[in-house]
Amino acid sequence: MAERTLRGARLGGQSFEDERGIEFAARQQAGYRCPQDHVFDITMAVEADVPAVWECPRCGSEAKSTMGIEPEQKAEKPARTHWDMLLERRSIKELEDILSERLTLLRDGEIGPAHLHRPKSRKKKASV
Repeated sequence: MAERTLRGARLGGQSFEDERGIEFAARQQAGYRCPQDHVFDITMAVEADVPAVWECPRCGSEAKSTMGIEPEQKAEKPARTHWDMLLERRSIKELEDILSERLTLLRDGEIGPAHLHRPKSRKKKASV
């Protein structure tokens, strides 16, 4: 054991200070009820903002305040789709131009999968 530890004192410490002359902060009790109908109180300082929800110590679910405090509704952003991000970079006119260029290349067999490529300019033989 290291020499710097105090003999006879437990780990985690026990305060050897006396509580005489100490003025405790003013406290309030905040009540909560969870969906499983567990009711409990949390002690907080009077100056503290009482949260609208608190984790239930028995089941871990979200308990709501019994003091009528409602949680703030956060504005949810709509999900950005690929199309939305594309429109941030290009206009509809630019997209139409790119599409027509790519379709022309695809139809000419210059791009795309090999099985879709058509041989260029095969003339039909006249039947005799």
